[in-house]
Amino acid sequence: MSMLTPPGMGGKYRITGNAYPRMRRPRRRRRIVLAVVAAVAVLGVGGWGTLQLIDVFSGDGTTTTAKSRATAACRPQPAPSAAPAPPKPGQITVNVYNATPRSGLAKATADELQKRGFTIGKVGNAPAAYDKKVPGAALLLGAPTAYDGPFRVLGTQLAGAQPKADARTTTDVDLIIGTAFKTLNTKPVADKALVALTKPATVPGKC
Repeated sequence: MSMLTPPGMGGKYRITGNAYPRMRRPRRRRRIVLAVVAAVAVLGVGGWGTLQLIDVFSGDGTTTTAKSRATAACRPQPAPSAAPAPPKPGQITVNVYNATPRSGLAKATADELQKRGFTIGKVGNAPAAYDKKVPGAALLLGAPTAYDGPFRVLGTQLAGAQPKADARTTTDVDLIIGTAFKTLNTKPVADKALVALTKPATVPGKC
């Protein structure tokens, strides 16, 4: 083991051994640098979050508007009205004719329609052109304009009635009872069908 005496120490201080002391940097500077880096990172994250909140609450509403439009598009939309509102039963004059061999059918049907609010005109046997010649449940005759109103309303009272336009210019319609006729629809069923006529149709939305 060597004995060394550094110059200028007057021989009072000696270093023994073969290892020299190493000079280390102060730890305080390292801690300051780490603290500064951490502070900058925190401020950066906080500033980004603040900008996001500002964009959401004070933006131009483009995102919200787009979502609202998408939601509205998925909802069923009312279909364009292709026909005027149907008339009420009291505004329709119905002539009831029997084209079957069964007697009393025209009067019984007319009485029931009157109870349901329809205005009854003529009641009797069907004209020769239709007597025993209506194979279905019934035939509805009226002016061409009857398709948009009276035919639709009267059709709610019995199933299988076939509408047909003739040359008349009056607003009354004929209900000619055919051989396949059994009875009118029950009043609850007919009333439900009448309510459905007054509601506009809807078109399913597309998402």
